[in-house]
Amino acid sequence: MARWKWKFLLLVFVLSIGGFGTKVNGASEGEWIQLFNGQSLDGWKMKIRKHELGDNFGSTFRVEDGLLKVRYDGYDRFKQQFGHIFYKAPFSHYLLRVEYRFVGEQVAGGPGWAFRNSGVMIHSQQPEGMKIDQEFPASVEAQLLGGRGSGKRATANVCTPGTHIVMDGELVTRHCTRSSSKTYHGDQWVTVELVVRGNEVIRHIVEGETVLEYSKPQLDDAHSSLAKKQGGQMLEKGFIALQSESHPVDFRKVELLKLEEE
Repeated sequence: MARWKWKFLLLVFVLSIGGFGTKVNGASEGEWIQLFNGQSLDGWKMKIRKHELGDNFGSTFRVEDGLLKVRYDGYDRFKQQFGHIFYKAPFSHYLLRVEYRFVGEQVAGGPGWAFRNSGVMIHSQQPEGMKIDQEFPASVEAQLLGGRGSGKRATANVCTPGTHIVMDGELVTRHCTRSSSKTYHGDQWVTVELVVRGNEVIRHIVEGETVLEYSKPQLDDAHSSLAKKQGGQMLEKGFIALQSESHPVDFRKVELLKLEEE
């Protein structure tokens, strides 16, 4: 078995038993970086479509009751004003853990596909480089979906705005690829973890179960100018962002554990 597979299995074992202080890929399991501190949006930048960077239109992103909330009570209609809140620093090799739940009703004017829909963008372009009318940053998205009350609707899918990925040795150019996760109906909390190894491999884990794996995230041909600025099409690092796509969502944990580069 390849060395990185052994290390991944060790990581999963340590997380499952809560082994604080145990070394995992050169970092202590206790050395988590709390990207969201539970009290404020310090360290985060908002970019909402049709608005300037830093304009938190309608208080879309807010902190209440220790939760990072995405809300639309300041909107009359959604009007395709997709938003993202970016953490201040880029990362390359890490484990990201997010706990989320969908609540309430979708705002008027939200697209049908955005019902109980949000996401975590990784390897994203920096928010300063986004155009004022840009819907989504060039990035790889771990799509977060809630059930519709009946039927199947997987979460932790992968979507690729402005990017491509490789799965099973083949370049994937379709926008979204479904994971093998269960469906989570209602307002229950769901834990999603992303193991990100630069440009090598990315895994999506839902409630402890690996549901998707891919590699070689890269910018598509339409973003050649961005690729030139970043030193090539291959994405080895980038910013992390959370989405606002017209349905209220809460985040109670957004934390990151840096992993040793190999």
